[in-house]
Amino acid sequence: MANSPQAKKRARQNERRFAVNKARRSRIRTFLRTVEEAIASGDQSAAAEALKAAQPEVMRGVTKGVFHKNTASRKISRLAARVKALG
Repeated sequence: MANSPQAKKRARQNERRFAVNKARRSRIRTFLRTVEEAIASGDQSAAAEALKAAQPEVMRGVTKGVFHKNTASRKISRLAARVKALG
């Protein structure tokens, strides 16, 4: 357990950041899930719209430090390829 005041403060900060990042990660995954569901339904226009909405959200996760840049790019690229393959 943290003993010094500095360590106690860092523990508090870590808890807050964890909660914020968890919410952000959950929000991004929801966007990705909507794209996945649209792809599964076979509706290309709906999938394209969902992907268009998800892209900025995923990249915002990169700027906020939730995901690595390459991870986000890979996810978007793979989803875009699957959406394109529907048509």
